[in-house]
Amino acid sequence: MINKISDSIAESLSRVQHGSTVLIGGFGTAGIPAALIDGLIAQGARDLTVVNNNAGNGDTGLAALLKTGAVRKIICSFPRQVDSYVFDELYRSGKIELEVVPQGNLAERMRAAGAGIGAFFCPTAYGTELAAGKETREINGKHYVLEYPIYGDVALIKAEQGDRWGNLTYRKSARNFGPVMATAAKYTVATVHELVELGQLDPEAVVTPGIYVNQVIKIERVATQAGGFKKTA
Repeated sequence: MINKISDSIAESLSRVQHGSTVLIGGFGTAGIPAALIDGLIAQGARDLTVVNNNAGNGDTGLAALLKTGAVRKIICSFPRQVDSYVFDELYRSGKIELEVVPQGNLAERMRAAGAGIGAFFCPTAYGTELAAGKETREINGKHYVLEYPIYGDVALIKAEQGDRWGNLTYRKSARNFGPVMATAAKYTVATVHELVELGQLDPEAVVTPGIYVNQVIKIERVATQAGGFKKTA
């Protein structure tokens, strides 16, 4: 019987190794798998390459992981925002490597990894510093840059509902990069707020099929921090 439900974040993250490439879902604080990030911090893996849309907010979530010094390199689209002071300090002191990738390219490079595409040509970044050293080609009168897939050893994503087979649905913008990250990684761990019985999820509504998911963990809802909803007095 296939049962991917885990009762322990620590157990689910035990296979993360030093030097792993970790794909972490989230668009700012929307859909950030904070519980899994906290578990990764406790797990202690070092020398990580992290792929995310941005480089952390405030002192929680991804920023907390960066603050531990466990991340050697971050690949993202938006490394700087108002509250990215943890990343700023690390980058300015030469303690973290940065690869900036246009947002569409970031998503497509992970999608390509999941789809088995060896490389693709994209017009984004042509003629800019981001295309320096990359192969370019003119196709039908338009200039393109050759981009390669981003593969992950592990993907940490946040979903809304899941079943024991690992089928997932998401809540609105919390979906963001989760689906492509799940396909691009060798091992995917997802948190959900609701576990349902097999057959309760409409197959037409399943966003991430269970074949791409290795572990599902139910967590409680908590208020979003660092730029998210704030509690009223």
